[in-house]
Amino acid sequence: MGGGQTEVAGPDLRAGVPAADLQEGVSVLGHFDGEPVLLVRLKDGVSAVGATCTHYGGPLHEGVVAGGTVHCPWHHACFDLRTGETLEAPALADLPTYRVHEADGRVRVTEKLAPPPTLTAGAKARGKKPASSPSSVVILGGGAAGNAAAEALRREGYAGPVVIVESDPDSPCDRPNLSKDYLQGSAPEEWIPLHPARFYEDNGIEVRRDTAVRIDRKKRAVKLQGGDALPYGALILALGAEPVRPDMPIADGSRVLTLRTLSDSRAIIRAAESAKRAVIIGASFIGLEVAMSLRHRQLEVHVVAPEELPLARVMGPDLGRFVKALHEEKGVHFHLGRKAKAIGRDLVTLDDGTEVPADFVVLGVGVRPRVALAQEAGLEVEDGIVVGSDLRTSDEAIWAAGDVASFPYAPTGGRVRIEHWAFAERMGAAAARSVLGKRGRFGAAPFFWSQHYDAVICYVGHAREWDEAALDGNPAQRDCAVRFSKSGRQLALATIFRDEASLAAEIKLEASAEA
Repeated sequence: MGGGQTEVAGPDLRAGVPAADLQEGVSVLGHFDGEPVLLVRLKDGVSAVGATCTHYGGPLHEGVVAGGTVHCPWHHACFDLRTGETLEAPALADLPTYRVHEADGRVRVTEKLAPPPTLTAGAKARGKKPASSPSSVVILGGGAAGNAAAEALRREGYAGPVVIVESDPDSPCDRPNLSKDYLQGSAPEEWIPLHPARFYEDNGIEVRRDTAVRIDRKKRAVKLQGGDALPYGALILALGAEPVRPDMPIADGSRVLTLRTLSDSRAIIRAAESAKRAVIIGASFIGLEVAMSLRHRQLEVHVVAPEELPLARVMGPDLGRFVKALHEEKGVHFHLGRKAKAIGRDLVTLDDGTEVPADFVVLGVGVRPRVALAQEAGLEVEDGIVVGSDLRTSDEAIWAAGDVASFPYAPTGGRVRIEHWAFAERMGAAAARSVLGKRGRFGAAPFFWSQHYDAVICYVGHAREWDEAALDGNPAQRDCAVRFSKSGRQLALATIFRDEASLAAEIKLEASAEA
């Protein structure tokens, strides 16, 4: 995984800093043996951890310290300041930790501590022991939720068999990157795997390249396409979602692509190498990120969508206008208020008769949850697999997480199904903890980020409906926040380069969910 690296700055912590300069809950950036280190005074002493987020290298000293944790400003990963342990996705590993000595009015870092060799060893070192240990845990799906569930089982000290069943040979991988830097050509392929294969071997996680075809709830076993039957003590359904393909005439020989996997992203890159023009059907976040990436590759790009303003339903009219203007400034052609009627070998026909030349087409009209396996097994399904607040399905031995799960959302009441990468990771980890006997209500705040050239939009919360979208600041200056409210109650916040406000909103939403 690639990314940034926090600059070495501030005081040399081997020499130390005056103890009086450390205020409780306020981080100090320094360095130790050439590595950036975050020093924080907590109620029970001073902690020192690495200052670089293990996701994309975000600068943790610019994040938020709260309740013994530090939150990354870029993509909201969260770490324990005492142990360095990753507490919330999308962090990929724990932070390094350092020994601290306080004496004679100074606080010094004396050595870097060696990390435990595996997640299970780390759990043992921290005294973690599951309240419940099923005979085995099988996870169907190796995407965000499935991978996070497997990791969380080991982080919580579960020592039984863990099997991920995933047919995609490239999963688990960094899916958000597939429509951004990787598709643009600025991120090498070695950045895409979430972990090297050795990680799963070292942590006793078996990744089975196969497809589940049936769940036998009576025998508690999963039948695989390859013929094997996997018994389970607990089953986690992290099946994800699949791209929607519109019902329209598509000519033989036309190149119609979707983007969900690394293989899909490679296919778009291959198509772009010999093409001059591309049509994106759908002005979704994925659709617009693909448009951005193809413009980086100097293709002529057209976006067709039925709405009058892209993203306005989710982001409001102010950000919708900004995103449209930004893409147009970069050369994207919009055909809004229009639907694609047919796809020919070298053009797309719109519902008003307009013909748009296309060497290839990318569909970005949304996804639908993969619920067929659950339906056939007799699980309750309604716009996703229905789960309770502890992410358990209608079967006591089966849990569901990620894009496929329909769960009770406390801030608004009712059920929602959310298709965000980091949120799916957090849900997968929560499902794993529930399997191991931690029955608390799942209360993570939904969060996602979307990149549009030099503007990164962060969105916290969930506002399916809202009656006010209040703009503070100026999107064109890459400095704004939009607060989405209904009946005077704030439900979500979208920001551009207001990281502290975004983190504060997330922390507040999660605190209200726990109340």
